[in-house]
Amino acid sequence: QVTLVESGGGLVQAGGSLRLSCAASGRTFSNYYMSWFRQAPGKEREFVAAISRYSSSRYYADSVKGRFTISRDNSKNTVYLEMNSLKPEDTAVYYCAALLTWITGVPGTESVGSWGQGTQVTVSS
Repeated sequence: QVTLVESGGGLVQAGGSLRLSCAASGRTFSNYYMSWFRQAPGKEREFVAAISRYSSSRYYADSVKGRFTISRDNSKNTVYLEMNSLKPEDTAVYYCAALLTWITGVPGTESVGSWGQGTQVTVSS
């Protein structure tokens, strides 16, 4: 398994920006498709974005499309989530996930090989 550690969360005003990072260790990072999920209080964990192993494909939830960008740097074993035009409804704990399989669309949680511990993002109105 790969170990994932997120960072970059915090408190930001609506309309602001944050960049989350997820550093991987333990296995060959480029073997994994990577994804971000989030979970708001009282809600189920939901998909945010995914990226293929060599960045040729990306997929976003409709709720973040055009505002969030997922990217990765295999030389640094890190995946990023650039979040712009943040809204209060983006408030959640954001989790990085290493996917064992993915082609396109929303990955099922059964395809997740490893989860990070999560980082809190709070957007104030």
